[in-house]
Amino acid sequence: MTVTEPVEDIASTDLETTEASAEVANAVDEQEEEAKQEAERLEEEKKKEEEAKAVAAKKEEEQKAAEEKAKKEEEQKAAEEKAKKEEERKAAEQKAKEEAEAAKKEEEEKEALKTAGTTDLIPVTLVRTVDGDTAVVNYEGQELTVRYLLIDTPETKHPQMGVQPFGPEASDRNKQLINSGQLSIEFDVGERTDKYDRLLTYVYVDGVSVQETLIREGLGRVAYVYPPNTRHLDAYKAAEAEAKAAGRGIWSVENYATSEGFNSDVVVVEEPVEEEAPAESSPPPAQEQEYFQNCTELRTVYPNGVASDHPAYQPKMDRDKDGWACER
Repeated sequence: MTVTEPVEDIASTDLETTEASAEVANAVDEQEEEAKQEAERLEEEKKKEEEAKAVAAKKEEEQKAAEEKAKKEEEQKAAEEKAKKEEERKAAEQKAKEEAEAAKKEEEEKEALKTAGTTDLIPVTLVRTVDGDTAVVNYEGQELTVRYLLIDTPETKHPQMGVQPFGPEASDRNKQLINSGQLSIEFDVGERTDKYDRLLTYVYVDGVSVQETLIREGLGRVAYVYPPNTRHLDAYKAAEAEAKAAGRGIWSVENYATSEGFNSDVVVVEEPVEEEAPAESSPPPAQEQEYFQNCTELRTVYPNGVASDHPAYQPKMDRDKDGWACER
């Protein structure tokens, strides 16, 4: 026989079942929520970890890039320093080379200067005498003025000084000497020409020094001493001392010959006695002045130039003031 449960008991049991189901459902929901939250937490941690890794990787990459950059800069700096040192080395080598070449050139020039002169006598042909210490010769096919080295004689054709005492005697003696035998010249080791393009030489006739002869005879003084053209200076000074001691020529008048030249004021010049000219005589006709624009034009008529007493002479064409204009 079936026992019928009371209605109240059944209702109570259903309620308990419902509540239990609800609790289970709630527990499940809570577990799911917790699982979801845990998953989200893990996801968040994973995300943060990945971000941290990314930041670390980026930082490492940046550090690596910085190190690479620093390395390249160091290498570039080292390369530039090396290039600079190489350039400095080459510059130093070039400078040393140039200095060596300059020193060699200077040495060669000095050596050339030493051998530029020669003790050999060079034969020349006389063209004309100018004064006591100047002449025109034919040298290597050219007519050139020769200015005797280490000597000064009184003037005979100077446009300002005129004729100085013992000038004509020196000029005549020079002319006599250089016409008396084989004329030769000798260069010294220095410059061979002066600013007027005159040859600077020692002059000889048959091997005898014209300068030394003129100085010894008191017709010139030792002057214009410009080293290194001083080869025969001692011999000329000895000849001058002899002339002074003997009172010859320019040394016969006290204070006439000085270190600066010749002092004409100390020489008393006797006035010549004028003679009456015959009544029938008449002065020679004056020469008509000839005018030329320049030396080139003058030489077309007078190839060797003109003396100061020539009607074509002009002081402006006498560059060396030796009384001869436009000489070659």
